[in-house]
Amino acid sequence: MKDFMTKDFLLSTETAKELFFNYASKMPILDYHCHILPQEIAEDRQFDNITQVWLGGDHYKWRFMRSCGVDEYYITGGASDKEKFDKWAECLGKAIGNPLYHWSHLELQRYFDYYGTLSAKTADEVWEVCNKKLRDPSMTVRNIIRKSNVTLICTTDDPIDSLEWHEKIMADKTFEVQVLPAWRPDKAMNLEKPEYLDYIAKLSDVSGVKITSFATLKEALKVRMEFFREHGCCVSDHALEFVYYYPASEEQIEAIFAKRFNGGAVTKEEEYTFKTAFMQFVDREYHRLNWVSQLHSGAKRDNNRLMYDKLGPDTGYDCINNYGPSSQMADFLNSLIATDELPKTILYSLNPNDNQAIGTILGCFQDSTAVAKIQQGSAWWFNDHKTGMRDQMISLANLGNLSGFVGMLTDSRSFLSYTRHEYFRRILCDLLGEMVENGEFPKDMDILKEIVEGISYNNAVKYFGFNL
Repeated sequence: MKDFMTKDFLLSTETAKELFFNYASKMPILDYHCHILPQEIAEDRQFDNITQVWLGGDHYKWRFMRSCGVDEYYITGGASDKEKFDKWAECLGKAIGNPLYHWSHLELQRYFDYYGTLSAKTADEVWEVCNKKLRDPSMTVRNIIRKSNVTLICTTDDPIDSLEWHEKIMADKTFEVQVLPAWRPDKAMNLEKPEYLDYIAKLSDVSGVKITSFATLKEALKVRMEFFREHGCCVSDHALEFVYYYPASEEQIEAIFAKRFNGGAVTKEEEYTFKTAFMQFVDREYHRLNWVSQLHSGAKRDNNRLMYDKLGPDTGYDCINNYGPSSQMADFLNSLIATDELPKTILYSLNPNDNQAIGTILGCFQDSTAVAKIQQGSAWWFNDHKTGMRDQMISLANLGNLSGFVGMLTDSRSFLSYTRHEYFRRILCDLLGEMVENGEFPKDMDILKEIVEGISYNNAVKYFGFNL
């Protein structure tokens, strides 16, 4: 029997250990998509206690606590930080098979030098160990980033954002890690939302373009894209139910926008038709600007109306959307390549059943302008666990170019989540080691080194074109 989470955690063969310790573990981290707040980096926040770091905005943990029958008072309610931590410790102690167990203990090991386990029995001990460490100057936000060997971070930013915190970080020469904005224009696209017209008014004010039509909306977005480009942005991100393809004429799109702009409600077909045109427009602009387009699809959001009314979005009430027609994804990409305006694109689906479909779509649109120009994104959200990561990489290897994969992203609101890259790299090395030791790939360490270091870091640097 193996001991719990030793240095060889998840590495089941000698080749896997060699690949991880000699190559993967030594590579820096490029966090090209996350949800951390640039303000906290600019101000170099120091957290008061472990609850603030772990439970402040982590809906993964909130979901698990609810599944353990914990009252909302101890999750997002008015309980003290210690009470919330105690409930979390009690739940985590029984989280067998859940990636939260591994993530949390990797964080305890790497950031707090704690090699025990967290449960109700050890809650007081871990609370004291972590809080003592958090009071040390080495545990400010910037020092956590440095300790994690991060070279570049892309945050997630709305077109109306002032980017003032990015400006302050860029102006501060004492912090060597690049923190760049990433363009997330969901609110400009989601015309079905009740707050849409209020948002359009704000976008008009910020851009200086009076938005009264789809044409003027596009002009306003161009103005803001240029502002983001001037601040180093070269990455976009979109949250989609699925990759839409409901083509229509300009006149039809303008009529849909006018209907909504004048206070009317749009049908589902009108919504998808508008979103198709919106995504075609922005992707053509990304091609012109040489930005990478990230399409995150397959989530059905805000399912519990009772709790949505109490807590709002992004609080742990989303699930996998089983409606994701691959034919529309292919048709959408084809509509862009028809005029040679398809940008580098990363396709993510929250539904693991889409892995094979995406893997075949990639091959239809690759060309010589980039290695793996169209990527299948890493196992995401509900899939970023051992099974999900292995399945995604096996599917990509079967149907595409695993060696060209841009690898892991944090997609987190926590500064301690960089250990997810270690978790991913261990799983990657175990998978490759398994192939080698099964005689499915030669033990050519020069090639394997290039593949492991590429997926861990180098491929993303080249793909996004970051200056590192």
